Amino acid sequence: MAFSDLELLARLIQCEAGGEGDTGMAAVATVVMNRVRASAGEYARVGQGSIRKIILQPGQFTCAMETVGGRPNQQNIYNMRPESVQYQIAEWAIAGGRVINLGQALWFFNPYSPTCRPNFPSEVGVYVTRIRNHCFYNPTAAYYDT
Repeated sequence: MAFSDLELLARLIQCEAGGEGDTGMAAVATVVMNRVRASAGEYARVGQGSIRKIILQPGQFTCAMETVGGRPNQQNIYNMRPESVQYQIAEWAIAGGRVINLGQALWFFNPYSPTCRPNFPSEVGVYVTRIRNHCFYNPTAAYYDT
């Protein structure tokens, strides 16, 4: 795939949070860049400071998967056509912009319910906040052992 890091991030932002408003899209971008800049744990080992490696790490972002549950995933980064807002948010995040109330959030997901579970994906992440439809999770001490 010949997409630049900026293009990949803009496509992921649109795919994962295009309907979540500017703050929701910025929060997703913050999580990606928190992973890119992680100093320890799985994302530091796997990502090695690379936006591309973080976004394309298997099993991390539904929008980076061509198939989900054995079926073609039509809503993926390859089918996105980012608009200027997604590029602006990607540039902001790459330049160091952060949604402040997320802390060091490394995960987000849409629970499709009004409540967020206290931990995600397991005991390595603890709930920090909800922005529109997504719940965000900061790493616990256990994450650094991953």
